[in-house]
Amino acid sequence: MGEKLQFTELDQYLFGQGTHYDIYRKLGAHPTIQRRKKGVYFAVWAPNARSVSVVGEFNNWNTQANPMKKVGPIGVYETFIPGAKVGDLYKFYIIGYHGEELYKADPYGNEAELRPGTASRIADISDYKWKDTTWMKRRPEFDEIRDPMAIYEVHPGSWKKHEAKDEDDPGFYNYRELAHELAAYVKKMGYTHVELMGIAEHPFDGSWGYQVTGYYAPTSRYGSVQDFKYMIDYLHRNKIGVILDWVPAHFPKDAHGLANFDGTAVYEHEDPRQGEHPDWGTKIYNYGRPEVKNFLIANALYWIEECHVDGLRVDAVASMLYLDYGKKDGEWVANKYGDNKNLEAIEFFKHLNTVVLGRNHGTVMIAEESTAWPQVTGKAEDGGLGFSLKWNMGWMNDFLEYMKLDPYFRKDNHNKMTFSMTYAYSEKYVLVISHDEVVHLKCSMVNKMPGYPEEKIRNLKAAYAFMLFHPGKKLLFMGQEFGQLREWSEERELDWYLLNEKPHQDLQEFVKTLLHMYTKYPALYAGDNDPDGFEWINADDAYRSIFSLVRKSPTKRNNLLFIVNFTPVDRPDYRVGVPKKKQYKLIMNEHGLLEKPEVFKAEAQECDHREFSFDYPLPGYGVAVFTY
Repeated sequence: MGEKLQFTELDQYLFGQGTHYDIYRKLGAHPTIQRRKKGVYFAVWAPNARSVSVVGEFNNWNTQANPMKKVGPIGVYETFIPGAKVGDLYKFYIIGYHGEELYKADPYGNEAELRPGTASRIADISDYKWKDTTWMKRRPEFDEIRDPMAIYEVHPGSWKKHEAKDEDDPGFYNYRELAHELAAYVKKMGYTHVELMGIAEHPFDGSWGYQVTGYYAPTSRYGSVQDFKYMIDYLHRNKIGVILDWVPAHFPKDAHGLANFDGTAVYEHEDPRQGEHPDWGTKIYNYGRPEVKNFLIANALYWIEECHVDGLRVDAVASMLYLDYGKKDGEWVANKYGDNKNLEAIEFFKHLNTVVLGRNHGTVMIAEESTAWPQVTGKAEDGGLGFSLKWNMGWMNDFLEYMKLDPYFRKDNHNKMTFSMTYAYSEKYVLVISHDEVVHLKCSMVNKMPGYPEEKIRNLKAAYAFMLFHPGKKLLFMGQEFGQLREWSEERELDWYLLNEKPHQDLQEFVKTLLHMYTKYPALYAGDNDPDGFEWINADDAYRSIFSLVRKSPTKRNNLLFIVNFTPVDRPDYRVGVPKKKQYKLIMNEHGLLEKPEVFKAEAQECDHREFSFDYPLPGYGVAVFTY
């Protein structure tokens, strides 16, 4: 509840410039008191509407009861409705430009009716009492270049489920239940962050949340906006960062959504060659329109500033940067220079990242960008896009191609595992094995691996160890840590029952050991973007499919030597070259941590083009980690 709300001349000016960064405090539905009456202030942008009114539970959905008044030339409509209250459902009833009748959900609504309902729900976003002060005070000190990031990618609706009460009950966990279960699991495993899919409201479960209709509303599938804030709060109190998937690339055509909002193209381009994705059947935002840019940038700030989220993973960046993305000749329009770069989207990213990161030190903006676009993580003032980090799709594709091969053929594809180091410092990377890799008949991670079940698990342990020692932040999709056998489906929970079987327990324990090792040793993260932090011992042992490398700590203490064998062949006579004549302490092998580390002394014997070396009997699919 607050002071009398109205859409002022200053609001109109800033919104028209695209710089009204807390516009969500004005547009939408806000409980307040006016002339001593409790009620709700409503405001909506519908520049080409003939008229707009609010319909809802408070007026029996009567289209005549609460007409809105147009304020200023920009096309914002406002009204105050006494007696409307938190929890009531509502929509905007719009007579469109061509006289059509439209019933639209609130683009700035903070809560929505549970699907299949499509109305917005009045919420009060100001009445949550945060308890994560310690986290928020320390957040500005977080530095994604220098600090560890091990991200657990989670789809909340299918991580865990309750027994369904009836066929209409999807068995979802509430945000509050999820907070407690997820925090306990993530802490135990050693992840530093969770990345949540499908949080913004969306009509269709099968879109996984990538076709958004309520950008300012955490989905009601798992509870209210207060429940959502509780989850973030609780994760923070358990020292876990929260990243959300965010989808500014496109939106669906659902009748209650943003498409054709007032009978004209408001949020999208009018020309279908600019305003539609033929492959996805969705609309493309008009990034050149200030009010549209404002809608999206303020939305990013809403999640980070109002909901305390620590970062956004921006989906489908490539589809925004290229005008011809997924399009044939004649289906797109070139820019003023005659090429395929979306100049307005480039400016949008620079503006977005500069504002979000400039106002919120210690947060991250992560690009899911699948091409070789230069300087995605370069500074905006130097011609970059200004992202903090970029998903390393090149590494992921090569890595998975290699791991799928029968070990016999890996020797001919050795460069797939080493090539990524030729461009490892061109951007600031996250190594990802995301939900996209375990759907659409691509197989689960464990079933991508060659061999019998036991061999698949050994392969996967070696693969995860290699991923951990390769420079870059880490992301694993839920279920991959214990060897989920089936592909992921949003319709069912993960196959947790597999943890009754020893191979899956062993894999989970191995991943846990790797993650705790990752956060313990600065050598594994502090030098991710420093060429001095990584060194191959032998990158060319293709015939035996063995890789050896060193990760160096910025303090020079607790450097790590790593060896991995990607064939089932034991190498009892294996010898490894080392950087210095020191003692090398074996702390972990393919079975996990050693209770008592074993010491190996380097001798003056040339190996791997180095003066010093030592013998280590390397088993098939062996993993060895030494500190020195």
